[in-house]
Amino acid sequence: MSSHRQSKRRRYLTWGVAGAAVVAGAGIAAQTSMAATAWPAQKTFTGRAFDTCTAPSLAAMKAWKTGFYGAAAVYIGGKNRGCAQPNLTAPWVKSVSAAGWKLIPLYVGAQPSCQTGSSPEKLTPATAASLGTTDAKDAVAKAGALGMKAGSPIYLDMEPYDVANKTCNDAVLTYVRAFTRELRAKTYRAGYYGFTSSSAKAVAAATDRTDLPGNLWYALWNGKNTTTGDWPFGKDQYTGHSRGHQYLVNSKETRGGHTLTVDRDAWDAPVAITG
Repeated sequence: MSSHRQSKRRRYLTWGVAGAAVVAGAGIAAQTSMAATAWPAQKTFTGRAFDTCTAPSLAAMKAWKTGFYGAAAVYIGGKNRGCAQPNLTAPWVKSVSAAGWKLIPLYVGAQPSCQTGSSPEKLTPATAASLGTTDAKDAVAKAGALGMKAGSPIYLDMEPYDVANKTCNDAVLTYVRAFTRELRAKTYRAGYYGFTSSSAKAVAAATDRTDLPGNLWYALWNGKNTTTGDWPFGKDQYTGHSRGHQYLVNSKETRGGHTLTVDRDAWDAPVAITG
């Protein structure tokens, strides 16, 4: 989100990094690790979404409910979350949901040690598994406190890093797998936000698909409102309403007298279960 708003500085410093070849795998069946009857039905939104650093006021959200956007991403937690969230409360979630908005929970967890820039929480090969579990427990607690129920997705934000650094990349995948396992143990669906040139590619290209997130939100800033026409990975990957595409960033828009700077997303994936 245009820095997944840990900070814009780091996004633009780190976004040109390399990746690996892509293989097939993943889809809606990979999103759960329990019997299907134990899981609430997935709540899917298909349409245009936006994300912005700080959750807007309730007045702005109501003014923006014009039909252009149908969903909004919100930063529910993580030690690397970059913006204060004075509006993001359980009553806010209830009110915007009642107004017709779908919500996309985003968690800014630990970032890799090989990443350019600084983060309050960084993962290493030695800490990756434990941090992944701890952060997932925190993410579930934060989502639940906001009224986002079991069966909701939580999207783990991973900013760009040097995926050619095998030690670092392996540590990231260890962290992601631990995060995913803990989410599923708590009956939350696992999602992942990353860049097609690096962090998203690392997950899409992993030959071992065990415990990887079942939903992929990819940053590809090409201005194309689609999750299919420019899908950069294997054609059989993340099918069945499991894709989001951040296609435009830092768009200053005014609706109903309220101006926000947002990133635009094409969405065909799970959203939070509220109400």
